[in-house]
Amino acid sequence: MVRPGDDLAAVCAEALRAARMPLVAHDVLVVASKIVAKSENRLVPVAQVVPSERAEALAVETDKDPRLVELILRESVAVSRARPGVLIVRHRLGFVSANAGIDFSNVDGTDDLALLLPIDPDASATGLRRSLEVAFGIAPIGVVIADTHGRAFRRGNVGVAIGVAGISPILDQRGSHDLFGRELRATIVPLADQLASAAGLVSGEAAEGRPLVVVRGLELDGATGSSAELVWPPSEDLFA
Repeated sequence: MVRPGDDLAAVCAEALRAARMPLVAHDVLVVASKIVAKSENRLVPVAQVVPSERAEALAVETDKDPRLVELILRESVAVSRARPGVLIVRHRLGFVSANAGIDFSNVDGTDDLALLLPIDPDASATGLRRSLEVAFGIAPIGVVIADTHGRAFRRGNVGVAIGVAGISPILDQRGSHDLFGRELRATIVPLADQLASAAGLVSGEAAEGRPLVVVRGLELDGATGSSAELVWPPSEDLFA
């Protein structure tokens, strides 16, 4: 149970050593965004939130607590869809998600504390990467900070990368060829999202208490990029 102010890199290193799973060069550590947000004190007491007029109106439209709606609006740049029980927004980090990624599960067992996403997940991933490379005396490693998002026209949530360091978030295969020599013209593989989703098979989303997953066997070249590369710009987003 990570707490505000904890040295998250030290917590991760201790947990990995206790599990007899020290990191080695080219590992990717997938970290649940929840423990990053907790360590960065992204907790907000709901009782202290004063909803705006807009939040009050959207709360009626969506049948949600107006204080929660206010937090969602503060974390967002645009409202995509509002329906009873549903509020989908474009998050300040660029992606489209329900409730701006604000969560109450695995926080304190109540609906009194809301947990917001990290301020800058890429910076958080970079800090973790540097500290863990020092802690284990190895390089390079990658870090993916993972959250879960729904998908247009598909049921359920899957893991996605909201922060990356030490890996290229996408693998652009345009210009390469298939088995028959046909040139690929549109194939872009969201590598960081695939890692986050695969890690979700192990970490789970309920009471598993397993927020760290080690992915081993990738050939990292030390390149890095931004999680923003995974997000369609609003002008090209067909579902926003």
